[in-house]
Amino acid sequence: MLRLLGVAWWLQLKMRSRSAFDGLLSLIYPLFFATTIFMMFAQGGAAGKALLSAAVGASALGIWSSVSTSAAFALQMERRQGTLELMVLSPRPFALLLVPLTLSMATIGAYSMIATLLWGRFVFGIHLDIASPLMFLSSVAMTVLAIAMLGALIAISSVRYRSAWALGAALQMPIWLISGFLVPLSALPAWVRPISWVLAPTWGMSGIHAAAEGRDAARDLVMCLLISIGYGVLGSIVARWMVRSARANATLALS
Repeated sequence: MLRLLGVAWWLQLKMRSRSAFDGLLSLIYPLFFATTIFMMFAQGGAAGKALLSAAVGASALGIWSSVSTSAAFALQMERRQGTLELMVLSPRPFALLLVPLTLSMATIGAYSMIATLLWGRFVFGIHLDIASPLMFLSSVAMTVLAIAMLGALIAISSVRYRSAWALGAALQMPIWLISGFLVPLSALPAWVRPISWVLAPTWGMSGIHAAAEGRDAARDLVMCLLISIGYGVLGSIVARWMVRSARANATLALS
């Protein structure tokens, strides 16, 4: 299974790294958001940890932006290319085949995260004083995994419903707003917080912010890992139901 995930991830990453859409746009789009955010914080007189937190949150936003819309549209592309049936007929579980696909998208997003941090450092003069670099990198890796698992869960829905590709675009803004990328959970209404807690990126971002500020991020990373595993189990169950329903309703190969 690990060999399948590794080889498929590498092949998907090579294909996406040669795509102008996935490569260039996933870099420009987060930079546009980051520039706006940096200018807002600078205008408000933010400095020190507040500016560092904004830089880290804005840069991590690129990971989610790279996955949310692309993941929902990925199976629609497979359907148009006539390869969706081959994926469904594969002897490996269908949900397992989606993980390297969305993981490659999140990896491209990690590249845009580095570019955004450098943009903040050299264009806006933000000092990137990461207190725990090793824990910071671990938190970023865990967040990449969490977002990839959430993206796979979103992608599964388009097996049965062809219009589900719009789901990613619809969820992009709400999820980054309530997952702590830029807005602290304490600033959200009380009824929103339980929703944030079941989103693995929330814990990943909490770990990133904690590592950047020198706080203990272990609890956040454990929660992020457990919820990501939960996404995997849920995705496996939902994928079986979706594929069976798509076969029964003859919607698998229709473009």
